[in-house]
Amino acid sequence: MSTLRAASVGWARPPLMQPPVSKSVAPPPAAGESRAWVEALRASGPAHDEAVRRLHALLLRAARFEVTRRRASLAYVRGEELEDIAMQAADDALVAVLRKLEDFRGASRFTTWAYKFALLEAGVRLRRRAWQEREVVLDSESWTRLGGSTSSPEVHAERSELLRSLSECIGERLTPHQRQVLVALTIDGVPIDVLAERLSTTRGALYKTLHDARQKLRAALADKGVPVEAM
Repeated sequence: MSTLRAASVGWARPPLMQPPVSKSVAPPPAAGESRAWVEALRASGPAHDEAVRRLHALLLRAARFEVTRRRASLAYVRGEELEDIAMQAADDALVAVLRKLEDFRGASRFTTWAYKFALLEAGVRLRRRAWQEREVVLDSESWTRLGGSTSSPEVHAERSELLRSLSECIGERLTPHQRQVLVALTIDGVPIDVLAERLSTTRGALYKTLHDARQKLRAALADKGVPVEAM
């Protein structure tokens, strides 16, 4: 078909498709910001010092936020002491962030990742302060009263049996140290940070002891034929 004829019947040759132009995709702003933080903190000289200063200011804001959030439970603590707690939490968080800088994988903003360190440090210090003047009974026998407190008629019989069996197993199957840790953390409500300080140990060691104690109790209750789904 000639060009003239093609035009006369309304048909035209389609234009040739151009290959797509490859364009580099810019990283999202948050990723670029996070990378800038990490690079500055890894640097040396004035750039590093300025990044550390900015990071400490961020962590101090986070620590102050956590102190303010929990202030109602520490109404008896003076404002100057709470500010000192926030400052110490920010200092410790700064050290932790710099030590774990290689662990940052970019799953969130760097500032969000770092912020959590300050919240954690402030929370630990505030819990310790709240328990500073409270006695921690490390050899509490509150576990012996588990079964006895379930005699009211509204308490289900199966729960009563479980608690009595649990009390027996705590006394018979656990080592003194396992019993001490389990009772303090799960029955007496002692914060793990406070207990770690009083026992001169670490949170990790206490978690391990608590895990082992629970495993023993599950096995002991299973031997007695008691359901252990709630353990």
